[in-house]
Amino acid sequence: MKILAIIPARGGSKRIPRKNIKNFVGRPIIKYSISAAKEAGCFNEIMVSTDDPEIARMAESCGARVPFFRSKKNSDNRAMIIPVLAEVLMEYKKRGKKFEYVCCIFPTAPFVTGEKLRNAKQLILKNKADAVMPMVRFSYPIQRALKINGRGAKMFWPKYYNCRSQDLEPAYHDCGQFYFLASEAILKQKKLFPKFLVPIEIPETEAQDIDNETDWQIAEMKYKLLNKKTG
Repeated sequence: MKILAIIPARGGSKRIPRKNIKNFVGRPIIKYSISAAKEAGCFNEIMVSTDDPEIARMAESCGARVPFFRSKKNSDNRAMIIPVLAEVLMEYKKRGKKFEYVCCIFPTAPFVTGEKLRNAKQLILKNKADAVMPMVRFSYPIQRALKINGRGAKMFWPKYYNCRSQDLEPAYHDCGQFYFLASEAILKQKKLFPKFLVPIEIPETEAQDIDNETDWQIAEMKYKLLNKKTG
């Protein structure tokens, strides 16, 4: 059984320029993902899928491989993750390499650790699942969400108006760190959330979606606080 770690890191980023190699608490942010993959010790190969020569050089200096560049069709700002992963698998197949499992680790995921990746591997094998994914619980019941129409606001689901928060079913969201997937699920189901998805719940203190500068600053604060406690 062979497992491939893929870190998808294209060069273009409109909201945070050069996001994937920008310094995060003193190190290029992509280095955290590569280091976690190396620390996990469960991958036959760790590769970065990129269209950018500078990112490729940075990835290789951190210990990852860039055996080929990403195609143009999967390099624009509309590129989706599953086609990128499928492209990598098919390119390796052309080169005579087959991987039964893939772990897609985002390049902006400084909270990922080798321990979390090893745990995901154990879960996907133990459960014979299609995928394992870390999730975070919404801090407020989504059933009481509001929407703004013009100058007014109203509930998405008014039937929950008289429900107490503690009586509503908890909901979770993808925290955008990594996806441990069976290669067959990637190529056949073509979904990040395939039929048999096993969750790993993680606390809000160990997750932060990084889409803009404010997100980046919050992520750095969380990271420093977390490492102060564990250091």
